[in-house]
Amino acid sequence: MNKDVTTSTTPAHHPKLKELAATAICGNDITSSCLYVSALAIIYAGQYAWVALLMVGGVLYLFRSIYGEVVGALPLNGGAYNALLNTTSKSTASLAACLTLLSYMATAVISASEAMHYVHHLWQGLPIIYATIGLLALFMGLTIMGIGESSIVAVIIFITHLSTLTLLLVIGFFFLFSHGFDTLTLNYSQPLEGSIPRALFFGFAAAMLGISGFESSANFVEEQAEGVFPKTLRNMWLAVTIFNPLTAFLAIAIIPLAAVKENQTALLAYMGEVAGGSWLAIIISVNAALVLSGAVLTSYVGVTGLVQRMTLDRCLPQFLLITNKKGSAYLIMITFFLLCVSILMITAGDIGALAGVYTISFLAVMVFFGIGNILLKFRRNRLPRPVRASGLVLFLAITAVLAALAGNAILNPAYVWVFLKYFVPTVSIVFIMLYRIELLIFFAFIVRQLERPLKKIIPFKSYTIKRLIQTIRSQQFVFFSKGDNIANINKVMRYIVENEHTNRIKIVNVLEEGEEPPKKLMHEVEVLDLAYPELEVDFVIIRGSKFGPELIQELSDKWGIPKNFMFIGSPGDHFPYRLQELGGVRLVI
Repeated sequence: MNKDVTTSTTPAHHPKLKELAATAICGNDITSSCLYVSALAIIYAGQYAWVALLMVGGVLYLFRSIYGEVVGALPLNGGAYNALLNTTSKSTASLAACLTLLSYMATAVISASEAMHYVHHLWQGLPIIYATIGLLALFMGLTIMGIGESSIVAVIIFITHLSTLTLLLVIGFFFLFSHGFDTLTLNYSQPLEGSIPRALFFGFAAAMLGISGFESSANFVEEQAEGVFPKTLRNMWLAVTIFNPLTAFLAIAIIPLAAVKENQTALLAYMGEVAGGSWLAIIISVNAALVLSGAVLTSYVGVTGLVQRMTLDRCLPQFLLITNKKGSAYLIMITFFLLCVSILMITAGDIGALAGVYTISFLAVMVFFGIGNILLKFRRNRLPRPVRASGLVLFLAITAVLAALAGNAILNPAYVWVFLKYFVPTVSIVFIMLYRIELLIFFAFIVRQLERPLKKIIPFKSYTIKRLIQTIRSQQFVFFSKGDNIANINKVMRYIVENEHTNRIKIVNVLEEGEEPPKKLMHEVEVLDLAYPELEVDFVIIRGSKFGPELIQELSDKWGIPKNFMFIGSPGDHFPYRLQELGGVRLVI
């Protein structure tokens, strides 16, 4: 038993993002889809594309409460990975993280490619593939140098983008009413490929790409001021529900359907040229290149944060955390750049194929978020939350996303194969890391069998592998107990044995002045210590202190244990701190 006296320190508080800045950062990502999703929806739903996009807006409305409940209860960066990490096993959370990584990769490639297509609309001699690689390389360089997401720049881009879209709609509808409805009538007289329900189903499936980026706000919720997160969800929903259907309807009203397909890579610039002339096309193209480039930067920043979190959780190789003098994890950026270039070359810059990979990975993340909400209701019901999604909302939202996934798979089976080419290797690396102890034990067994006959050839011995296993398992974990019963502590021990590579755990009981140590708990820990011979259990009593962020930080520094390797039970309504104030401490029961 240890007695530690803590001293109170005042934590540094960084200014939090207000509504406009937070909305701009995630809004640039989701509203950039306006530049290409209308064309995709029209290709599959024809003249009913705007209806399909309204349906997408309806699904997004359902997800507002789902995201609001999950992030309201677990207001930590990491999105679906964080939600599942705190409600289920690390392997399930890692699966969601792999899908998120793939989504970021497709975001970067499709945004960079679309940006160059809009520039190509102005300069026909631009080599799009090489220019796209150059843009990806530029932002890799910027992020390595430490230039991250600037909220001021994001706000300027966001306001400029919405103003440009509004200008296009105003001039476009003025053109429509000035020149008549002949094109609109002609387009509605065109025969559909199949029935209206079929067109709406496949149009809806393709148009779900229009809400990609909705998860972005959940990835930086800790940087947002209190109460801002649900406002960002509302603002993103309003933006895509207003602009996407109106843009698609305007395209159908002033452009023949055949011309839409011919100009799908820069449809809004073509619309601007038809409705207002070359000056409007130039404004739209410059704005498109700007906002899509902002989405590329968002991808680099987002993937770096997620990979760092996964690496700290020992889901990825530790060398990825190596930083340069600027403090940037440059190996993550370089690897991300190379993967983006490879998917660009494999798809030959085909927007449809890129969108297919993007949509499959993004929609799968949405499904995992819905599953995270269900698990949150059953396993972390004590956690306070500002809003609760009903069972009906969850059912409708998850069903709609699964339908969109099925629709994309039916439309383009080849895109599923491209998706799997990247998903399977990514998952394989993560799961090798998660089960590396078992793999090393098996490898040590093989080496031991070969040591005698091949000792001159084998460059290392089985004891070297055993030492490596011991090094990996030497990482300590901490559980802060409030005097939990033996059943709860047993759950903690089981979780750690099944999900973490360790043979050492500290069970810490914090006592304020005048409190006595729970003798029953001390006895129960001794029983569990005997029940788990593979774990070295250290029961620590800290007297005269109050559990909170300062104590967690002090113990993390003193023991050299990262805060994401510390666990607590689910706090109730009267817990004096918000979960994000604890610095990444995880929930285990």
